[in-house]
Amino acid sequence: MADFDDLLAANRSFAETFDLAGFDGIARAGVAMVTCMDSRIDPLGMIGLSPGDAKILRNPGGRVTDQALVAIVLGVNLLQVDRVMIIEHTRCAMASASEDELKARLGRAAGTDASWMSLGAVDDQHATIRADVQRVRSHPLVRPDVAVGGFLYDVDSGLLSPVE
Repeated sequence: MADFDDLLAANRSFAETFDLAGFDGIARAGVAMVTCMDSRIDPLGMIGLSPGDAKILRNPGGRVTDQALVAIVLGVNLLQVDRVMIIEHTRCAMASASEDELKARLGRAAGTDASWMSLGAVDDQHATIRADVQRVRSHPLVRPDVAVGGFLYDVDSGLLSPVE
């Protein structure tokens, strides 16, 4: 476990001022966000929220995967979510190459065949965002009064742009 000593030390410092004890886990601001796992993204900070305010779902490319959709359904029905943001970002690795090119790069990096794995490359971010928004809006367990919006985050300016 020595590989994690720095992180565990940071956690002990974090715990000294931890103030979310006893919180019930609802989304206090009523927000759920699906975004990319990219480390340049600060999901809460970019929309002015704090821990406890939103449900944050992250994966490569910021896609509404089956598991992300399950989390959204739970959020809107059990955790007071009434707004869902689907956010992809500029300069995303998942939008930088085709599925086959990404599989080849992954295979070379891992030193083993990755052609069998579905990675979810994004050919057209605007089209993908619109499709994912529609996927959430049309789900039978997502109420019509839940606001669902798609956005593109600029990793160089920090600005979100709506995708209609």
